[in-house]
Amino acid sequence: MDHAATCLNLASVIEHHARLTPKKEAVVFGEVRLSFGALNSLSNRVAQALGDLGIGKGDKVALSCPNIPYFPIVYYGILKAGAVVVPLNVLFKPREIKYHLEDSDAKAIFVFEGSEELPMGQMAKEAFDQVDSCEHMVVMCKDPTMKSPIEGHRTLTKITFDKTDQYETVATSPDDTCLILYTSGTTGTPKGAELTHSNIYWNAVVAFNLHVPGLNYSDGKQKACLITLPLFHTTGMTAQMNAQMFAGHRIVLQPRFEPQTALEAFETEKINFWTGVPTMYWAILKYVKENGIDVAPYAESMEILSSGGAAMPVEVMREFQEMFGCRILEGYGLSETSPISTFNHPNVESIPGTVGQSVFGVEVMCVDDDDQEVPRGTRGEVVMRGHNIMKGYYKNPEATKEATRNGWFHSGDIGIMDEKGILSIVDRKKEMILRGGYNIYPRELEEVIMTHEAVSLVAIIGVPDDKMGEEIKAFVVRNQGSELTEDEFIDWCKDQFAMNKYPREVEFRDELPIGGTGKILKRALKEEVLGEG
Repeated sequence: MDHAATCLNLASVIEHHARLTPKKEAVVFGEVRLSFGALNSLSNRVAQALGDLGIGKGDKVALSCPNIPYFPIVYYGILKAGAVVVPLNVLFKPREIKYHLEDSDAKAIFVFEGSEELPMGQMAKEAFDQVDSCEHMVVMCKDPTMKSPIEGHRTLTKITFDKTDQYETVATSPDDTCLILYTSGTTGTPKGAELTHSNIYWNAVVAFNLHVPGLNYSDGKQKACLITLPLFHTTGMTAQMNAQMFAGHRIVLQPRFEPQTALEAFETEKINFWTGVPTMYWAILKYVKENGIDVAPYAESMEILSSGGAAMPVEVMREFQEMFGCRILEGYGLSETSPISTFNHPNVESIPGTVGQSVFGVEVMCVDDDDQEVPRGTRGEVVMRGHNIMKGYYKNPEATKEATRNGWFHSGDIGIMDEKGILSIVDRKKEMILRGGYNIYPRELEEVIMTHEAVSLVAIIGVPDDKMGEEIKAFVVRNQGSELTEDEFIDWCKDQFAMNKYPREVEFRDELPIGGTGKILKRALKEEVLGEG
């Protein structure tokens, strides 16, 4: 084997520190504290177990797990085996899990057992039983010593108990696929963005370097990063987990964001940096003010805060920065861009309301409909090229060609770039809803809702919401004679969609506005909503 040509596997970000400083903490979750040596050893056992299951280089392995130590253990184990990680949203329902398993050609799924409120294991089993191409389902248990709660499926403990701590990581080349991250387009059909070992490695390096100017590394002390964004999401996974593992820092995991627990971690774990979506900053401010909390103990160790996923309200940013005495740096990116493309760099003055300048090795510009750059200060579609751009959409050459035409990735977002190259995002993809930092695509919801026996027609739009940024509203025309109620409709949607995706509001109408071409005029619906406000 020509190792010179196959010299980059993302798992090296933990292996390097396992060799140099094996006793240094890598992962913290409550009372669980894993060193780099332990994390590497446990991932080696997972890689060996995958080999026994017949899974090797290039095979796809789905991972459905919240922010707990199992995630990095299995994640890096999959990579060590030369396989491809397919992260799944932990809120997915069986229908959604089934689609992702089939579309990604996953040969196995590793799933956390979940809870009564979110029975992840049972929902995964329901999907797994319908997918012939997925050969193995492995359950990660809350108590590793217990038998599998899912009959007929082995636990992670069971498949790894007789494995050793040593494993020779499969050599992969920089352009081999490392991850398939699913993202929906305006058609509503989820597409798998193929990201390479090089894509993710370099974005982790970029994310690390964006923190360097503001951090004091001369004292030799290990830094700590709190991760409350989900690890299955590109920002939590790469801009935080992979970046901190590359740096040899400690990540503190929380599976669910709550203002109180986040603040407690700031103090007890001496957190140096944290990334949140704007609604998280808003929630902390609200909690602090309502409870009259002195934030000094929580802000003592904080050095850099960052935000993404949605535009940060300027007033929220100002108030939080004044309260905590720490800058909030905003950035921009997508799953297809690994994700970071632009950022308000620490060593450059930030302009509130902007997402900064392009990061190292990435070019960004705004173009017109003919893909020609527009004059600075005018609107255009944001396009990018560089080491961060995906390999393509898995098994979807047409969508890949459309998105990466003329050598640039086309985001579908509308931006304005000033003379200094500072970008502002001023509009989004025509139909996309941004709820609490998550992209929600109406077409996907509409196609499922149209299968309801009582629904004749439906239109989904985003409506302004103080907490979530946007909330999901359904305008529904019922079939003649139907007595479907709002509560019945919303309860049905809860069974069909992940918790962050179902409509919270519904309005029944006799008809919807239709344009000359026969399309529903969603703009008219939005204007009505805004007019009512």
